[in-house]
Amino acid sequence: MDEKVILSCILLLFFSLSSAEDVKLKVKGVTAIATTDENFVCATLDWWPPNKCDYNQCPWGQAGILNLDLCNDILLNAVKAFNPLRIRLGGSLEDQIVYQFGKQKDCPPLEKKNDGLFGFSKGCLPKKRWDEIHDFVNKTRVKFTFGLNALSGKKRSNEDKSNWEGNWDPTNAISLMEYTVSKGYKIDSYELGNELCSGGVSARIDSVQYAKDITKLRHTINLLYPNANTRPKLLGPAGFYGKEWFKSFLQNVGQDVIDGVTHHIYNLGAGNDKALINKVQDPYYLSQIAQTFKDVSAAVEEFAPGAGPWVGESGGAYNSGGKQVSNTFVNGFWYLDQLGMTSTYNHKVYCRQALVGGNYAMLNTTTFIPNPDYYGGLLWHRLMGSKVLGVSHEGSPFLRAYAHCSKKRHGITVLLINMSKSITFRVSIEDDMNLNLHWIRSSKNVTREEYHLTPKDGNVQSDVVLLNGTPLVLTQSLGIPKMKPKLVDPSSTIKVMPDSIVFVHSDSFQAPACS
Repeated sequence: MDEKVILSCILLLFFSLSSAEDVKLKVKGVTAIATTDENFVCATLDWWPPNKCDYNQCPWGQAGILNLDLCNDILLNAVKAFNPLRIRLGGSLEDQIVYQFGKQKDCPPLEKKNDGLFGFSKGCLPKKRWDEIHDFVNKTRVKFTFGLNALSGKKRSNEDKSNWEGNWDPTNAISLMEYTVSKGYKIDSYELGNELCSGGVSARIDSVQYAKDITKLRHTINLLYPNANTRPKLLGPAGFYGKEWFKSFLQNVGQDVIDGVTHHIYNLGAGNDKALINKVQDPYYLSQIAQTFKDVSAAVEEFAPGAGPWVGESGGAYNSGGKQVSNTFVNGFWYLDQLGMTSTYNHKVYCRQALVGGNYAMLNTTTFIPNPDYYGGLLWHRLMGSKVLGVSHEGSPFLRAYAHCSKKRHGITVLLINMSKSITFRVSIEDDMNLNLHWIRSSKNVTREEYHLTPKDGNVQSDVVLLNGTPLVLTQSLGIPKMKPKLVDPSSTIKVMPDSIVFVHSDSFQAPACS
């Protein structure tokens, strides 16, 4: 009996030792490896009507921009908390929308149509709604990107029905922009078309023609916005990366035409994939998309060095995301890893599909109450600066790590993502040259800030996230709660529990790149 007890104790001791791992994280603080825009975190709004349905569910409700309650207090407070949040209005139906300006007097609604793109007819943006959108933008201080209809004036090819031919007709877009200028509405950037590049999704445009069209839009913007200091940026081509198409487009578009090269990412597959929850917790699977980020960045550097790569839309799983996965804590492993990964590949902006709507919404589609990814994105926005630092460690691949110079503060901020269900990582951060002098240990007043995100009740499919053990819930006035850090001794290791995400800010790490 005693031998069994001893054996049990040995096994218990072995288990306890094997469930924890010490990791030395080396941060390369001498120089930055990449830079992002100050407003790197972006969210999207879409055109989908309530009868947009996939997999026998219709998860958009009233979240499409033509129906969205732009006066909802929770929505307003959630957007204001970013101060500012970058928002892109676009999506699949963008190239079927006309604007109620100029000669366009009628304003038809979007309706189901079997032979229409994505199963819908042409729709319309009413003048009144455009005013309401900009009232929302002004109230919330949003940096606003608007996607323009790129199929205006074009016709389907007789030889290939998915290919659209002819020159872009800017007449309707010009009427909208002229009104926008006359009202003093602020547009951060215009984008032309949605997923019409490379092989296209429901329609496509030849790369040379697309370059010609977007150059025409550049000239139009320059004429309507003569002050270069307040002129909106121009983005494109807003679709999935294809090497030859992007190369041709960027070569033909020339210099000083586009400011951001936007591409879309849905690397998790279909929203109804039963393996979706496994994919978002698999570091090997998540790393597969890195080559795309690298290729896009290299193409931009070679052919359009004046422009920066953007992820213009990314919802993870396509067709509105995965129910009980994309809107829960576990999706944060994918989302925050995406933010970290794209920033290392010099991407300037990352637009999450969607702020509200579908199963991948950052805010609940019905109540607007924030889902876990909202808080992860907000912490990134507040803590991670624009200078990206290199990191490395020899620990488990289930520990992902990213580091930036801190935002508007001294020191660095590190993001640690533990995708393991059983291993606790005890992380110590070092300069990559092992110079401990970079850590200030002597001052009694120095502390390290830690923000530990974990799921409620340990359930990774919970839609409630805990910050340092406390649920993040709206205040009585429906505001976003304060997100206070845990203050610890900077000489201690960082304890990253299984299935958790940790942001760590420290003034103690003196990175020359951040000076």
